[in-house]
Amino acid sequence: MIRKMKAADLDRVAQIWLDTNLKAHDFIPPEYWKGNYDTVKAMISQAEVYVYTDEDKAQILGFIGLAEDHIAGIFVRGEAQSRGIGKALLDHAKRGKRKLTLNVYAKNTGAVRFYQREGFRIAEEGVDEDIGEKEYLMCRRVSNSLMKGMEQG
Repeated sequence: MIRKMKAADLDRVAQIWLDTNLKAHDFIPPEYWKGNYDTVKAMISQAEVYVYTDEDKAQILGFIGLAEDHIAGIFVRGEAQSRGIGKALLDHAKRGKRKLTLNVYAKNTGAVRFYQREGFRIAEEGVDEDIGEKEYLMCRRVSNSLMKGMEQG
């Protein structure tokens, strides 16, 4: 089930953010993620965040953060990955949006391939100035005719 994040979810969501970044971005020193934990936790508390819970709604398995038409990130607990949770969260974000953008590190090839399978294309290449890593700005646009079909269906 996907629902809007509640204040009581914040600690769990922030921990998923940290754990997932440490695993997915092993090319970035762990101290970077740990050093930004409190700042990101505060940002998450103010952001538009949707969580994915298991069937009995007891555990948060992943989440997506949005800033209007920009996906700030999709994070899924390690043991819950490859079960369609990231796709479900992304599909939730796609509803009613003509355009979505996101940033992803070039070395995170699994994420790049995932977004490409979901209709995103690399729009720009750049460098994350904080850590000096190459990143892509990826974009997904929906045509007007496809959007009308989505709204009717």
